[in-house]
Formats: sequence, C-alpha cells, structure tokens
Amino acid sequence: MKKDVEKMLEEKASDVDKTIEKYIPRIFDEKSLVFRSQPRYKFNLEALNKGIAEPIWEFLDRGGKRWRPALFLLVCEALGGDPKNFLDFSIIPEVIHNGTLIIDDIEDKSDFRRGKPCTYKMFGIDIAINVGNAMYYLAFLPLIINKHKLSSDKVSKIYEIYVEEMIKLSFGQAMDILGHRRISTDHKNIEESYLQMCIYKTGALARIAAKIAAVLVDASDEQLEKIGGFAETIGVAFQIQDDVLDLVSEEFAQKKGGLGMDITEGKLTLIVVHTLKEAEPADKKRLTTILTMHSTDQKLRDEAINIMKKYDSIEYAKEFARSIVTESWKDVNKLLPPSDAKENLRAFANYLIERST
Repeated sequence: MKKDVEKMLEEKASDVDKTIEKYIPRIFDEKSLVFRSQPRYKFNLEALNKGIAEPIWEFLDRGGKRWRPALFLLVCEALGGDPKNFLDFSIIPEVIHNGTLIIDDIEDKSDFRRGKPCTYKMFGIDIAINVGNAMYYLAFLPLIINKHKLSSDKVSKIYEIYVEEMIKLSFGQAMDILGHRRISTDHKNIEESYLQMCIYKTGALARIAAKIAAVLVDASDEQLEKIGGFAETIGVAFQIQDDVLDLVSEEFAQKKGGLGMDITEGKLTLIVVHTLKEAEPADKKRLTTILTMHSTDQKLRDEAINIMKKYDSIEYAKEFARSIVTESWKDVNKLLPPSDAKENLRAFANYLIERST
C-alpha cells in the first residue's frame, strides 16, 4: 500500500506541476494568463521574471510531496466527482503552501529548505517576502480565470473559505513564532497550545484543499464540515510526523541542515512538551537550556534528542498522530459511500503519518 500511495503522489505531482506552470509560467511574456489585462504603459518583463517567476520556480523545482493537491483530488473522487474536471483548482493550496514556506524561512532565520539555501538567502529578503506574498494570490488564478464555469454561490463560498483559513493560518504562525521565544512550565497548556497552533497553521491548507474540493463537487454542508475536519486532523498529524522525522531521519533532516533543526529554533513540539512533562528535574532543566540556546552545535542537539528518547516522547508523539487520524476517520467513514476512492483516501492519510521522509 505504501508503494501504491507513493506512486500516486508521484503521478499527481507531475500533473500538478504542469498545471501550476499553465498559470504561473517559468518565463512571463505578454500573453501569460497571469496578466488579466494589458498594462497602461509597458511591462517590465525582465523585472517580473527575475523577481517573481525565477524565484518561484527555483523553489518549486526543489520538489515536495504535493500532498495537498493529492488530498484535494482524492476528496473530489470520494465525494463522487471526477478529479480530472477539477485538476486546475487543486493547485490552490499547493501554491499558497510554498509561499508560506518562503516566508516561514525568513521568520525562522532558517538556512536550508529541501536541501538548498532558503529563497531569501539566494535572492534577498526583499524579493523573498514579495514572492511569498504574491503566491498567496497567484494561487487563485485558476478560480479567477475559470469562474464563468462555476455558479456565483460556489465562487463566493470558495473565497469565504480562503479568507477564513488564511486568517487561521496567520494566527497559527503567530503562535508558532511566540512559542520559539519562551518555554513555559505549564505543560498541559503548552500541549493544548501546540495542538491548536497545528490546527491553525498546518491544518489550514489541508482544510482549504478538502473544503474547496467539497464545494466544487456539490457536497452537503455536513460533508464539507466533516471532510474539512478530517483534513485538519491529517494536517496536524503530518506536522507531528515532521517533528518526529526532524529528530530521527537523517535523510529528512539533511534537507534542513542536520538532525534536530527544530531544537536549534527552540520549537516547542509535542515531543518536547511530553518530555518536559515527564522528565526528571535535571533533564527538564538541561533540555530547556539547550532549547533556549538556539545552538547549531550537533552535539548539543544530539544531547537534547537523547533526553527526549529517554522518556519515550518520540513514540508518544507518533502514537498520538495515529490515534487522532483513526478517531477522525470514524466520522468520514460514516459519511462517504463505499468506493475505491474512499479506501485510497484512508490509505493516503495513513501513509502521511507513517512516512519516513
């Protein structure tokens, strides 16, 4: 089943990238779809290509799982729609997602993303901020260009979903940023705050994918809310698994600059919170000290990882991710009629929380 899901992701990623290029070409010219009207004076195509197209595609070409468009298409099919009819709309959450990563790297002062220097390191902070922000809106070109094919109610609902979820995403990012700056001893509240941060931040784009798909295939309000909740849970579980892989997977971590980059950033992950809750006072103090140092010293990061392993916190996080997806699936299982698409959706969710890269 893992190989089937990986093959599916690979195939859909290729289709998604071709579709992104349809709307955001690698090289802008005056006929590009991105230009909805002729300029009043004259295009500066060199500036637009150097300042928008080139950094976007340099980043997109680094890869990525493209799991949000895959989720979108699987939801379409599981709800009875033909995913081929909605491929263009599947790029909406993916383009937004990559824009958030470019901005995240600036806010986190990261050095590497997907094995290469961050966009702001290559093109400058000014260009990176502008590109990241532009991607929040370029993502909606498929809706703008194809809105004549949709009812006004659908278009309005999609915009409403976008605005609501982007607000939540920004709230989640605020919680994440402030979480790096201080470490509380109120562990119960920290865990709840971390999970809410994930729901806002990582859950937002998964919800956008699932909810827009549901709107496009004429799902009921109940279906929209339930499938949105399931997608949200997948997003949270995906983030938890990312936190796990940062500590245990050399292949995953090397793309970020080494094992334990989250430790360098002082992130309060579910793993860290569980350790602080369970650890002996000396270990708790030492882990807190290392997290507040924001050190890139691999020996210190390894020491922190070993403290977390000592209290089985990595296994705790993995089991937590599995449990919330299993629980959330119960609602979706009742809601969706039996089909291959439904089983593929379930296999897809399980893959995301069991992946090794």
